[in-house]
Parts: sequence; C-alpha cells; structure tokens
Amino acid sequence: MTVMTAPAGSRRPAEDVAIPLKPSRTRADTVFLGTLLVASCIVLLAIVAILYFLAESSVPALRYAGLHLITSEHWAQTGTHQQFGLLGVLVGGVMIAAIALIVGVPVSLSTALLINEYAPRRAKRWMTSGVDLLAVLPSLLYGLWGLKVLGQQIYGFTRWLSVHASFIPLFRERDATYGNSIFICGIVVGIMIIPIVTSVSREVMAQAPRDACEAALALGGTKWGMVTDVILPFSRNGILGAVLLGLGRALGETIAVLLILSQTNVIHLNILGPGGGQIPALIANNFESVNALAKSALTVSGLLLFVTILAINFTARRVVGRPRMALQ
Repeated sequence: MTVMTAPAGSRRPAEDVAIPLKPSRTRADTVFLGTLLVASCIVLLAIVAILYFLAESSVPALRYAGLHLITSEHWAQTGTHQQFGLLGVLVGGVMIAAIALIVGVPVSLSTALLINEYAPRRAKRWMTSGVDLLAVLPSLLYGLWGLKVLGQQIYGFTRWLSVHASFIPLFRERDATYGNSIFICGIVVGIMIIPIVTSVSREVMAQAPRDACEAALALGGTKWGMVTDVILPFSRNGILGAVLLGLGRALGETIAVLLILSQTNVIHLNILGPGGGQIPALIANNFESVNALAKSALTVSGLLLFVTILAINFTARRVVGRPRMALQ
C-alpha cells in the first residue's frame, strides 16, 4: 500500500490569522465616555424620581376611590363625600389625539415625500426650515390662533358637518355654537404634531436604497410606483414609529387645549359642540385650587398620562429599530 503525499511545493500557504486590535483609549476618550455615562444616569434618575413622586402622591386618592377614579366620570370637590372620576378626560384626550392623527399624519407623510422626492433641490432647504419652524413655535401661539382665528374660519365647515353628517352621533350638534370644541382642538394639535412626524418620516424615507429606486424607474415604473413599491415598504417601521411619537405628543399637549376647549369632566361624544376634557388641561386648570385629596386624584391622572406616553415612546423606539424587510 502506497501513501500519496503532496509535493512540498504544492502545499497551501498558511491562512492569515486576524489579530484583534485593541483601540487605544486616550485621556480625552475616557473623560468623554464618563461624561456620557453621567448624563445617561441623570436622565434615568430623573425618570425614576418623577415616577416615584407621582406614585407616592397618588396613594391617598387610590386608597380613597380605588378603581372608581378610572371607571367614573363624576368629579365633585365639595362636600363631605368627594368624588373623582377621570373617565371623561381620558375619553376626551383619546378623541383629541385621534382627530390630531387623522389631520396630521396624511399632511406629514405628504410633506416628507414632497421634500425628499418631488421638490427641487433649492426648495428642499426652505421647506425643511419651514417644517422645523413649526416645531419651535410655542404652544401658546397655536392655542391663540386656534381660539381667535381657526374657530371663526372653520365655522362654516363645522356647520356643514352638523347638517349633512348629523346621522353620525359625533357630528350631531344641538347648541349650534361650534366653538371651543374637541374638533377644533384636534385640528390644532394635529398641526402641532406635523413637525415631529414629518421629520422622522423624512429621515427614514431618505435611507431607502437609491439603487432600488433607480432600478424601479429604469424598468419603466412611474415616480408614484417607485414610492409605493420601494420607499413606503422600506420606511414602514419608521413611519409607524413617527406616528406613535406624534400620538404621544398629542396626548400630552396642555396649553393649546386649555385655551381652546371648554373644560368638562364628563364624556362628551359630540366633537363639534363646546365641552370636553383632557388630562393635562384638567391638571393645569385645577391643581392650585383644590384640597390635598383632589390634588392626589389629579396626580393619579398625571401618573396615567406619564406611563402611557412612556410606553408609547418606548414602543415607537422599538418599532423604528426593528429590522426592515428586504425589498422584493
């Protein structure tokens, strides 16, 4: 039996062994890293401190009313037997946020697509600056504009809705005033969430692979076909995260709602008439003029709002960071 051996010259050269390199850390790097860690810890400690304060201050009201704080809409601060019901403001806040999303999301996505895909290069910078300008305007200005201008300009449209869409209970208005309503608040808050939804959506759409976009156009597709087949599927997670961030912004708006809405603590299903409620406006309107037990009940509402917005923002971050589907 013979054993075949390869010639000495035919041996494969040894493979290169990758030697891991340890990055050298300078003193400046160490200081910068420590600064980042300290800043992150401060943020986390602030969140924990706020949550602890809200939870501790909510204990008296929770012991007094229990689940009736959430299941009841009756709010009475006088008398020996006080009642604190938050159901009305919870429903009102959800209705305002829903109207805001209906108004703001289509405008935001359209603006993001316009800036990224359709606008001339010179106009993109001005349009981006205009959207960013909406984000820095104080909420007070939005509230004053909605109260003094929008409420009068939209009177004809709200009246038309109450006449031609009165078969829907939401649009059935009997007082015929059409002011200080959930509908106007929803429109104003919808305009206020446009900058954040537009900015996040625009950044996500800009990351769509340009080679796939150009290939779709090279195969004879239209611009709209490229948007619907490439950009929107690629940006779906980011757009959903932007909408969730806008929802959190809409739920937490205070000053604009406080100026426009005629605050009531009962469920107000008619969105065209005056009346309705929201948690931030309820707290801002009553916190300094109530007793200790009522303040505790208001703190419970603040705790609910804090946990809700924190959960929405956390979900939005998870959705945005989810791996994108490969383009077919």
